[in-house]
Amino acid sequence: MSNDQPPPSPGQPPDDDPFRKRPQEPPPGGPPPGGPPPGGPPPGSPYGSPYDSAPPPPYGGYGGGYGGTDPLAGMPPLAESGRRIAARVIDWLIIAIPLAIIGIPFKVYERAGDENDFGDTVNSLNGGGQLVFQLITIVAYVAYDTVMTAKNGQTLGKKLMKLRVAMLNDGSTPPMSTALIRAIVLWLPALICCACLWPLLILILILVDKPYKQGLHDKAAKTVVVSVPQ
Repeated sequence: MSNDQPPPSPGQPPDDDPFRKRPQEPPPGGPPPGGPPPGGPPPGSPYGSPYDSAPPPPYGGYGGGYGGTDPLAGMPPLAESGRRIAARVIDWLIIAIPLAIIGIPFKVYERAGDENDFGDTVNSLNGGGQLVFQLITIVAYVAYDTVMTAKNGQTLGKKLMKLRVAMLNDGSTPPMSTALIRAIVLWLPALICCACLWPLLILILILVDKPYKQGLHDKAAKTVVVSVPQ
C-alpha cells in the first residue's frame, strides 16, 4: 500500500505556498477531551465556534475570517510605506525612460520648448502627434501595471522591493479585471489632468489609512500590498 499523499484538489494552494492566508493557531491547551456536551456547547464553552461571536470583517477579511478580532490576523506583514514609494519610482522609471525615447519622433520636446504663450501651448498639446503620444503613454502605464499585477502580484519595482499585491479577502493574486481597475485608478487621472495632485493624494492616503494602508487604487480594487516572505 502506497504512502504517497493524494495531490491537492484543483484550485487549492499547495501547503508550502508562502502567500496563502494562514489560520490563527488554536488557544493553548485546546478543548477538554471527550467532545462537546450533548445539546451543543454552553456560552463561553471552549467548544464554541470562533465564528459565532466574531463581527464580519471588512471585504470578507484577509485574516479576520478565521475568527480573530485583529483584522490583520493571518495576513503577511503590510508593506512599509518607504518601500512602496521606492517600488513605484522604479516602475515609473522603467516606463518613462522608453517613453522619453519614443517621444522624439512625435516632437514632444520641440513643442514643449517653444516660447509660446499659454494658449498656444495648450493648442499645440492638442495636436495629432501629442494626442497619439498621450494615448501611448496611458496604454503603457496601465498595461504594464495590469499585466504584471495579474501575473503574480508583482511589478518589477515591487519584485525588487520584495512586495506583492494581494486580494484583501483571501490573499490571492488579483485577477486581470481587478488588476485593470487598480491600474486605471492609479494612473489615468495622473496622466490626463492631475499629474502632481493625484499621486500626492494617493501617497497621503497610504500613509494615514488604517488598518490596511490602502491607496485609492487599493480601495477601488479591494487589494493590499504586503511584504513577500524572505
